Amino acid sequence: MDAVEIVEVAPRDGFQPIGPWIPTATKIDFLRRLAATGLRRIEIGSFVSPTAIPQLRDGAALVEAAAAIPGLRPQVLVPTAKRASEALAAGARFLVYVLSASESHNRSNVRRSVAESVEDYARMLDALPADAELRLNLATAFDCPFEGRMPVGPVLDLIRRLAALRPDIEICPCDTTGRATPDHVAALVAAARACCPEVTAWAYHAHDTYGLGLATTFAAYQAGVRVFDAAAGGLGGCPFAPGATGNVATEDVAWMFGRMGIATGVDVTALLPVAADAAALPGASSGGRARVALLSATERCAAG
Repeated sequence: MDAVEIVEVAPRDGFQPIGPWIPTATKIDFLRRLAATGLRRIEIGSFVSPTAIPQLRDGAALVEAAAAIPGLRPQVLVPTAKRASEALAAGARFLVYVLSASESHNRSNVRRSVAESVEDYARMLDALPADAELRLNLATAFDCPFEGRMPVGPVLDLIRRLAALRPDIEICPCDTTGRATPDHVAALVAAARACCPEVTAWAYHAHDTYGLGLATTFAAYQAGVRVFDAAAGGLGGCPFAPGATGNVATEDVAWMFGRMGIATGVDVTALLPVAADAAALPGASSGGRARVALLSATERCAAG
């Protein structure tokens, strides 16, 4: 049986745009409950400016708590080598370095040019401990809120430069705005895999702003990707990408692949109440369809 891996990003990408403070204990409870559904990779938080994104200021406490959850591979997002050092000092051992393909978005996000972020990424690689895992997220790989549709050629050039620095890590093109189309995703992923055969681990990060999250996820799957980001309850949104809404819902992705006979390791039935609780958090912007449909069907069956 074919299999895919779902990386749960609600505790980071899903929680970051929520204004009301989510108590750290509540976040830890979500981590435990998500892990209990079979999700083994969870992006538990980020090491970023607490002024820019106050919701993520408890990264160190989450790293400590996640280490005690059996079977969990917690990862944390870092936008700079400085933040990577902070994450490592806190005990994190799986880092996700993010930079943007778009100059405008990169400057909005980290106040640097793309070239400066590439140099910073190289410095981080030099300082990375041997026991640390690493993934590279390429934001705005398909579309930018400021520049519009990103041409495939320049994005491929950037992927080549980054892959040359460290080809043995997972690279994840991200549809930050949710405006990517299935053909665009398939074209970029296929071209990236062809031009960088030394890279063997690829992932894909979808947003569902225009209802295309599942379609682009499936397009990436057809192009050879087997690792997919998703957020329980369809939570998410980027503070530095105006108009972007939630990630594709974990329950939608797991249900779709399950119906296709593709293993995810996720118990969708167990995930539904966790996703519903995530969607009900004060200030959360939720999405997805499977949760509502499946819970309604369950309630109808119980009533009958």
